[in-house]
Amino acid sequence: MKHLIQILSVLLGIHSLQAQDVYKPLEHSLLWKIEGPNLKQASYLFGTIHLIPANDFFLPEKLEKRLQETKKVFMEVDIDGMNDMGNLMSVGDKLFMKNDTSLADLLSPLEYNQLDTFFNNLGIPLNFFERLKPMFLSVLVGSEGNPFGLQNGSLKSYEFELAELAKKYNIETDGLESLDFQISIFDNIPYGVQAKMLMASFKSAQADEHAMQEMYQNYKSQNLDALGKTISNEDEPLSEHLDLLLYKRNASWIPKMETEMQKGPCFFAVGAGHLAGEKGVIHLLRKAGYRVEKVN
Repeated sequence: MKHLIQILSVLLGIHSLQAQDVYKPLEHSLLWKIEGPNLKQASYLFGTIHLIPANDFFLPEKLEKRLQETKKVFMEVDIDGMNDMGNLMSVGDKLFMKNDTSLADLLSPLEYNQLDTFFNNLGIPLNFFERLKPMFLSVLVGSEGNPFGLQNGSLKSYEFELAELAKKYNIETDGLESLDFQISIFDNIPYGVQAKMLMASFKSAQADEHAMQEMYQNYKSQNLDALGKTISNEDEPLSEHLDLLLYKRNASWIPKMETEMQKGPCFFAVGAGHLAGEKGVIHLLRKAGYRVEKVN
C-alpha cells in the first residue's frame, strides 16, 4: 500500500504528500498550512507561548487572514469553557493536593521562605496557595516579572488573544483536551517531583533572566527547533516526564486533528514546544501523509 501511494504521488505531482519518516529541521515559522488526503480545504497550525511580556507579543502577518478561512479554532483547552463556572467548579478540588499535603511538607525551610518572600512582595501570602499542586504554582513563579501581569497588562496570553479573534469573526472554539484531562496529567507525577519542578522554575526565572530572554527571542525569530531543544534539554526533574507532558499528548492529538480537518478547515493553536522534533506535531502529521508547510 505504501509503495502504491508513493507511485501515485509521483505520477500526480504530489510527492510531498507521502509519509515522511525522516525528521528534517524546520524552517523558521510559527504558522503552518496543513493539506492532505480527504481534506477539501487547508487547515492551519500555530505555535503559541502561553505567557509573554506584552512588549514581545506579536502575531505573524498572515495569521488573522488565515484564521478567517477556518470554521473552528482549537487550542489545547477550550478557553470559553474555562469561563464556565460549572466547568471550573467540577475540577476545583482536583487543583489541590490530597491527604492534607501542603507545600511546607514538600519544601525545605529555605525554599519555603524564598517562595514566601516572592509572593509577599506581590501582596499575596504563600499560605493562600498552601495546598495547590506545585505544578500549577510553577506557572506563576516561572513568569517574567509579575505572574499576575495579565491583569496589569505587562503580560499577554496568545490563547486569550486568539479567543478574542475567534469571537470577533464568529468562529467556534474548542479544545484538543478537556480541562479535567490536563489537570489529571499532574496526578501521575508525585508531589515531591512537582515540588522540585516548582523550585527549578522559580530559580530559573529569578537567577537566569538571560535564559528567559533567549526563549522569547527564539519565539520571535520563529525558531521552533531551538524552542524544542530548550524544553528537551531541561535538567531533571522535568526531563523524566517529557513523554507524559509532551510526547504522548502530541500523538493523541493527531487522530482528533484528522477527524476535525475532514469535517472542515480548522485552526489549531498549541504551545510551540509541541511542534518540533521527531515526536512533534508537525513531523507526526507528515508521517501520517499530510503536507505541512510554513505560511510565507
